[in-house]
Amino acid sequence: MNFNELIKTNKQNIKNIIRLITNQENEDIEQEVYIKLWKNSDKYEERGSLKSWVNTVAKNASKDYLKSAVVKNEQNCTADEDVLVNIRDRKKSPEETIITTERQKKIIDAVEHLKPKFKEVIMMCEIYGYTYEEASKKLNCPTGTIKSRIFNAKKELAVVLSDLI
Repeated sequence: MNFNELIKTNKQNIKNIIRLITNQENEDIEQEVYIKLWKNSDKYEERGSLKSWVNTVAKNASKDYLKSAVVKNEQNCTADEDVLVNIRDRKKSPEETIITTERQKKIIDAVEHLKPKFKEVIMMCEIYGYTYEEASKKLNCPTGTIKSRIFNAKKELAVVLSDLI
């Protein structure tokens, strides 16, 4: 068995398996796979393909790494910077508040300027949560008409609010 050829043909596959299992690039695991392949090459029996044997060694080395005390210790220790990054500021900045308010005003203004029949169905179905069937009963018109009005109202809103989309 030519070990250099074995590494050359399986290198990318080994890296992919390690990345898939550990969610990271890890040269230490890769080196461990090569060492295990080299140490156990005399034990390899040609029952299956060589590639599947290499894959199995890579999978097992990756799983062993995840089970190791090193990984568990890294997961339990959290740097102060990591904690600070993960804490999200729930308060909106003044800029965000202004932007949100302006956006809401634009949307309300656009809905207010719709034709009355379009505004009516948008308010019922999109704001108050009526189903098309409920709106059709309330307005005494077919469900298809409700759907058509919603479609046309949304089309008009999309044009007027295109800068927000």
